[in-house]
Amino acid sequence: MRESSQGVTVVALLADPDTPTEIAQHMARTLPDRLAERAGEGWRFDVEVISEPFTSGTEDLPTLMRRMRDRASAENWDIIVALTDLPLHSHGRKLVVDLSHEHGLALLSLPSLGGLRLRTRAQRAVEESVLSLAGPRASGAEGAAGSQPLRPFVGRLAPVHRGRVDEEEPTDLRYVASGPRGYLRVLVGMVRSNRPWRLVPGLSKALAAALATGAVATVNSTVWSLAEALSAPRLVIATVGSVALMIGWLIVDANLWHRTTEVAPEARKRTALYNASTVMTVGIGVLVCYVGLLVINLVWALFILNDRVFAAMTRTPLDATDYWTLSWFVASVATVGGALGSGLESDEAIRAAAYSKREQERRRTLQDDHGDQPSK
Repeated sequence: MRESSQGVTVVALLADPDTPTEIAQHMARTLPDRLAERAGEGWRFDVEVISEPFTSGTEDLPTLMRRMRDRASAENWDIIVALTDLPLHSHGRKLVVDLSHEHGLALLSLPSLGGLRLRTRAQRAVEESVLSLAGPRASGAEGAAGSQPLRPFVGRLAPVHRGRVDEEEPTDLRYVASGPRGYLRVLVGMVRSNRPWRLVPGLSKALAAALATGAVATVNSTVWSLAEALSAPRLVIATVGSVALMIGWLIVDANLWHRTTEVAPEARKRTALYNASTVMTVGIGVLVCYVGLLVINLVWALFILNDRVFAAMTRTPLDATDYWTLSWFVASVATVGGALGSGLESDEAIRAAAYSKREQERRRTLQDDHGDQPSK
């Protein structure tokens, strides 16, 4: 096994900020003991977590691997495992993991692990990568990787398989995801990394505007009549329209739509993934807000509406269906009001919903810290 002179194998977890750093810090608590248990008697591991935007400025795999190799040579590390939340590409496929047994390097793209049980999957992937890198060196991908595949990356139903490695690349083993299931897996993983639940509290002003709109609309007799006249299909159309308007307004107002001037196919695919994940992230946040508005409007309607006044205005008795229909319609109206109120939000409130925005911030951080030593 790859081991330092002191009898301890030093493993560095080099993580991008945000989700990768959180995952690395979480797994570092138990990773040394788990690695020592799986490696066998006599082996000890020391795990360090380094949080820095190492992927900023490039998504070229050979460049990233060389950057990691240079970073490791300047430190007392035996193995370095890099965690990023960026979707990386290799020959038109989505990268899962890159390994260089010669240099003790592993690059793991977290979105390729999907959106469910991310921490568990990431820990298994890191464990397998470290144990593979710590094993005896051998020339070539087959020798370095052994006859058995890395278990977390393959499976009968998993859209993951061995990828092509060019001779000039510093990599000897690569796994990639392909096909529609691989694309969906990466996309869901990107949305998970965006953490859409953080978008809801960031839209406090938009929610305030929506609640005010809903409160006024609930006691408006014209709205009562409109809700009574609307059929279920039209209510669905109103819901879809208002949610789409809110999503579009947030993306346009905060300039979340990613554009690229590059003509390379991988750059185009990366841009499509960025925008799809942004739309899904913002969509989930808006849908959560919509459901919350519907529930609040229903409670408000149950408290404020008078059945005799309602019957006098609409000429129909007030029943449970009317409460539900009115609350549903008012939620759509309030969402439109919330879209207008979202213009009061700062860009920082929703910047986490876009990969391109996070990447721009990381590049600015690198520029500001140019020449400084990375923080540990």
